[in-house]
Amino acid sequence: MMSREKNDRITRIGPGTEAGAVLRRYWQPAALTDELSGPRPVVPVTLLGERLVLFRDEEGELGLIGRHCLHRGADLCYGRLEDNGLRCPFHGWHFARTGQCVEQPGEPEGSRMHENIRTVSYPVVEKNGIIFAYMGPLEEGDTPPEFPDYDCFRAPDSHVFAFKGLWECNWLQAMEVGIDPAHASFLHRFLQDEDPEEGYGRQFRDKAANTNIPMTKLLRDYPRPEIRVEEAEHGMRIISLRHLDDGRTHVRVTNQIFPEAICIPMSREMTITQWHVPIHDGNCYWYSMFTSFGEPVNKEVMREQRLREHTLPDYAPVKNKRNNYGYNPDEQESLTYTGMGLDINVHDQWAVESPGPIQDRTQEHLGKTDVAIIRYRRMLNSAMDALAAGDDGALPATDNAAAIQGPVSIDAIAPAGAGWEDVWRDSDRERRTACSWDAGIGDDETAMSGAAE
Repeated sequence: MMSREKNDRITRIGPGTEAGAVLRRYWQPAALTDELSGPRPVVPVTLLGERLVLFRDEEGELGLIGRHCLHRGADLCYGRLEDNGLRCPFHGWHFARTGQCVEQPGEPEGSRMHENIRTVSYPVVEKNGIIFAYMGPLEEGDTPPEFPDYDCFRAPDSHVFAFKGLWECNWLQAMEVGIDPAHASFLHRFLQDEDPEEGYGRQFRDKAANTNIPMTKLLRDYPRPEIRVEEAEHGMRIISLRHLDDGRTHVRVTNQIFPEAICIPMSREMTITQWHVPIHDGNCYWYSMFTSFGEPVNKEVMREQRLREHTLPDYAPVKNKRNNYGYNPDEQESLTYTGMGLDINVHDQWAVESPGPIQDRTQEHLGKTDVAIIRYRRMLNSAMDALAAGDDGALPATDNAAAIQGPVSIDAIAPAGAGWEDVWRDSDRERRTACSWDAGIGDDETAMSGAAE
């Protein structure tokens, strides 16, 4: 359990908050590229509690500026997209993508008032289907931190599919489900061992790597994983070991990318990198990049699959708390542990939304399997302490963020007597050797992205 004050400290992310100050020192997903694909590339964005508008101008450049005109607060999402900026329809004030007001056509001729009018604006970059923003403090003329070099960004566009979904809860409880290896044996338990269909979550229905054991059975039969946590250049490495009766070990290595992303294995050829991005304190989006180390991804099929599960323009899930997540007691009796269908994303959604918009951690009791969650909260608190002391250089994954590659996430079986490190390295080496776009990333230490010596 923790005090309400400590819970507020790690969950509240608006301007002026301590956790919000940490998150603003990292590149944050702001929108999908697809959201700007229509005839009028202007979309509202609420990010870290700030109301913004994202647009692409006539030159193809992106701008992310304050949503409300600094004259009398009209909504610039309805602005005229012209002259490489947005013009407010109320009185014609025109804002460039830098946020600078460049014209006030209703003011007296010769007025220079506009020179002192500048709305908030943030640097943005476009990477493999997601537009990222940097919202940290920058002095005039400063440049934002270098963008990271993770696999999902290094891969060609043909091998990455990006999507997002709305969760009605605080970002922290959304992120923490991804660093909890024990929950898969229960929340994602299937009571039948057939692979019923393709789709998100297939990794929990396929055969376990290098074995004829269905993953569904492995998770059921071995519900008490040994969980180890290591600090790494990108944040944390989480090792989940399920020791089989024949001496072999199922090894699953996932990664927490500080501050609010995870990288998990979907198969031997694909990883998912997923951010949990605050809209405001009580809502968030998850943004996922599916990165293939094998064949190019079929974006049309993947998008069609996920659009069947979400509604536009908000990317809200079809199954949600208003329809009880599709809960079916007969299914819960015979097919899935939750009774909420085959999409594990829905299972996770229920788990993170059901505690309420912001979980009351004054009533929480953590166990030994929550070691990664405990470690992460300490890391977040340390980062907030460092910022309060003026030590920005102490933040995780910022000192050499552009040089960090990977991070390596695998799902494999270690032979009897072998250490998890060996199968981790061998699996990644095999994956990259067969990869069409990655010729390898150097020696073992570099390839393993800051692995512990």
